[in-house]
Amino acid sequence: MRPPYPVEIPPLLPLFLNKRRAKMTFPLQKTEELGLDRPTFIWAINLSYRGDRGASAEPGDLTSVYGTIPGRWLPMAAAARGAGLAEERTGRWFLTEKGRSLAAAMHAAARAHYATLAPLPKEELAELAGLLDRAFRAGAKANEPTKRVHTPFAFGYRGDEPPAGSFAQLDAAIYGLWQVRDDCHMAAWRVSDLTGPEVEVLTRTWREEAADEAALIDLLPHQRPEDVSAAVARLRMDGLIEPDTLKATPKGAAARQAIEDETDRLFFTPWPDDVGARGAWIAEKLIEVNTALA
Repeated sequence: MRPPYPVEIPPLLPLFLNKRRAKMTFPLQKTEELGLDRPTFIWAINLSYRGDRGASAEPGDLTSVYGTIPGRWLPMAAAARGAGLAEERTGRWFLTEKGRSLAAAMHAAARAHYATLAPLPKEELAELAGLLDRAFRAGAKANEPTKRVHTPFAFGYRGDEPPAGSFAQLDAAIYGLWQVRDDCHMAAWRVSDLTGPEVEVLTRTWREEAADEAALIDLLPHQRPEDVSAAVARLRMDGLIEPDTLKATPKGAAARQAIEDETDRLFFTPWPDDVGARGAWIAEKLIEVNTALA
């Protein structure tokens, strides 16, 4: 599709992903049964999306490209291994048979939960799911970005093909679109002279999410405080953050907006024109879905 892009859609995707399983009881039952905390349970389920290739500590996989704390995921991996759900082989992590059984049960429980949800009339849900699924498939097979870390996870998440027009198809499409957008965003900022952690500091500053450096540190628990301070200092030296306040300079705002614009270009360009033409309707219906899931 061509500009203008329906930029109101991307912020609605993580809202959906944060809501669609909020009332599922299966994770609560299994964490209690296995003696796990929720982060470890989620870590094991996410590992299932890597498939037979497993996962490694490379940035963007088990290690966040926006974090500066090495091995932040290791306690969860250790707990999953202790519960017999995961194992390490030649530097990569894989689910055990027990872990794969848990992931399959979670997948089935999610599909059963989705079958109880009716946030839109059936015809509108089917149309929304179909449009976003086509957008995902187009984005996943696009030539850009050339480096893909997260997009493959979308196919592991999808598993067996969800029924056309179902809430499960909508969920798979939205999860897939968010993974594609992650790859688009990383490609967009990698052409700058900034690291992932510095980009996040600039982003939070650009959005005015923190009044001062102490508040910014609180927003970024996956970065060491000294790394946040160093990133702020570097961005100030480059003229991207104001010298006496935590606010993006015009240069900084322009640099961060350029990253956003390139992310949108990579993300939306592959969408079929007829899907893009329905952008306003898609956003309207996603808002209705998110509201109904609250």
